[in-house]
Amino acid sequence: MRTTEETEGFDGEASNTSMISGASSPYQPTTEPVLPRNVLGAMRCDMEYLRSYFGILKAVEVVLSLISFICIETIMMCSPCGGVYFFEFVSCSAFVVTGVLLLIFCLNLHIKVPQVNWNLTDLVNTAASTFFFFLSSLVLACINHNTGAEIAAVIFGFLVTGVYGLNTFLAVRRWRRGNGCQGAAQTSEYMRARTASRGEMEARPELA
Repeated sequence: MRTTEETEGFDGEASNTSMISGASSPYQPTTEPVLPRNVLGAMRCDMEYLRSYFGILKAVEVVLSLISFICIETIMMCSPCGGVYFFEFVSCSAFVVTGVLLLIFCLNLHIKVPQVNWNLTDLVNTAASTFFFFLSSLVLACINHNTGAEIAAVIFGFLVTGVYGLNTFLAVRRWRRGNGCQGAAQTSEYMRARTASRGEMEARPELA
């Protein structure tokens, strides 16, 4: 029979062996805490954007587009109906797209997707809405039956065209200013790289 001392010696060797094998094992237990991801917590309403020119213009565009759509939807009979259907499509599309962009900018969701050029996206939307609203309002003004709903739709159509036009003008200025800053940054980076390269050449004249 093994004595108590021998048993304790074997137990100590076994524990040391297990500690060494555990230390050399590539699969180590991690002690880093797992932080919960709260994606919805980062979403907040940006009141600064709503108070800015672009936020106010977008809110007005959404409201006027909705009113124009409601006015054109109240027309029960039309002949021909091409102008009515065209105006209906333009007002509904502008309301949906501009409303989605307003939510994206208000909730700061555009920061989550930096791969998209949101300034250019906003510019394309406002420019296209300006053109198609003006065209559809002009067509409806020329082809209508002088009903109250058609006249109201034409009036609101030209109003929202003006708002979209102003937004397009401001968006073009912002887009040009952003491109100018980006070009200046690239030029500055290029000049910095050239200066650093020239300094290395001066420090080591044997390479010249």
